[in-house]
Amino acid sequence: MKRHNYKKLIIWQQGLEIAQQVSDVLVEFPKHERYDLSSQISRCSITMPSNIADGSARTDKSFKHFINMALGSSFELITQLSIAYHRKYITQNNLISLEGKIEEWQKMTMGFQNGLDS
Repeated sequence: MKRHNYKKLIIWQQGLEIAQQVSDVLVEFPKHERYDLSSQISRCSITMPSNIADGSARTDKSFKHFINMALGSSFELITQLSIAYHRKYITQNNLISLEGKIEEWQKMTMGFQNGLDS
């Protein structure tokens, strides 16, 4: 049974970069959002690379499930960032930059997932 070294996967590495960039943006959020929107955004960004790492130790069939969870978190993250933009917690430039990175990550992750054995 083939296992993947998650630290060598570009999708894991870029997931970490996205999580860090999100963390940097969250510093500017109002304090009253600490346990609401900012917490949800933080969790979504962290679960993207975390699910890649967790699934990498499993069979390819199981790994696909963990990739699906990571992808779901990425779509949720884009939605939450859009809400943050509408509430004026992040700039349009931050939103565009993060959306672009997340969408690129989604494409790479789906491509990787399609290459796994069934």
